Amino acid sequence: MTANSAASERVRVWDLPTRLAHWTIVILFGICWWSGETDHMHWHRLAGYGVLGAVLFRLVWGFCGGETARFSSFVRGPAATFRYARKLLGHDGVDSPSTLGHNPLGALSIAVMLGLLLAQTVFGLFAVNVDGIASGPFARWVSFETGRRFAHWHAANFQLLLVLLGVHLTAIGFYRFARNESLVPAMIHGRKWRAPGGEAPYFVPWWRAVLLAAAIIICLTVLLNMRG
Repeated sequence: MTANSAASERVRVWDLPTRLAHWTIVILFGICWWSGETDHMHWHRLAGYGVLGAVLFRLVWGFCGGETARFSSFVRGPAATFRYARKLLGHDGVDSPSTLGHNPLGALSIAVMLGLLLAQTVFGLFAVNVDGIASGPFARWVSFETGRRFAHWHAANFQLLLVLLGVHLTAIGFYRFARNESLVPAMIHGRKWRAPGGEAPYFVPWWRAVLLAAAIIICLTVLLNMRG
């Protein structure tokens, strides 16, 4: 319980599909990193397929999921993001407003992260290894030179992902120690403390997430079986 919890109420913020997608990406990204560094390419490919599926799920869920999962509820333009950043740093002389879901800076981080992860998996599908043994499943669809270009983009994009990961972890630490907001627990149990009053976010039926996940799995399975 936080210091302000006595004057707060605990509300559900993140639905289970959003949390599962988040932690699935975290875990599988770690496996991709480990398997790439240790040359376990079979696991690298499997984890990469999983990341692609989880990213596609989160992208679609951003349009048909619950209120806090929808991009329309938290993605803001440059002006709003800049204003939030100024308030966060105290340049406007007031504290930045507390947000129930993602704040504008967090929304920007999520959009960039999902974009880079999607690019990373697509690059990997077409990447051609120098010896041709550990190439992507669609490498045969492109020339050797094009496949090598995809491999170069795959490696360069990974470095961008590491930079963004560092920024993300730094932001989590900043909110924890500078603003006394613990972001990680909320993404585990799905609840946050907030001032009493106000409407709780709405959520959608669980079967919608199940149908979406099943559709993505089927589509990816069919697509990957077309590689030959």
